[in-house]
Amino acid sequence: MDKEIAHYIDKQSSPQKESLKKVRKLILETIPGCEEKITWGVIAFAGGKFYIAAMKNRVHVGFAINGLSKEEISLFEGSGKTMRHIKIHSPADIDEKKLVTLIKMVDKKAFCKPC
Repeated sequence: MDKEIAHYIDKQSSPQKESLKKVRKLILETIPGCEEKITWGVIAFAGGKFYIAAMKNRVHVGFAINGLSKEEISLFEGSGKTMRHIKIHSPADIDEKKLVTLIKMVDKKAFCKPC
């Protein structure tokens, strides 16, 4: 793990720290060889198709939505034109099966204009 990414995760409080670790692991397992780096002040993956961000009392998992259908976009929260998210309040809230399905769908269909 990159030092900057490790620092971002380590400086978070619980349960955000544990949620970040679990989601990061799922993304990297679902998309082997996926690039990860600190972008926009958060951990971004696959050239900006995904991000994980610690908020005050939760974690946001962001997804690029360009290329998705309206029905697919409705699976996410937020009103962004290029990115939407899901909220995770604790590691126990993580529905791994659903998250892996969303990651695969976005990886296959979405594209990220200049990230």
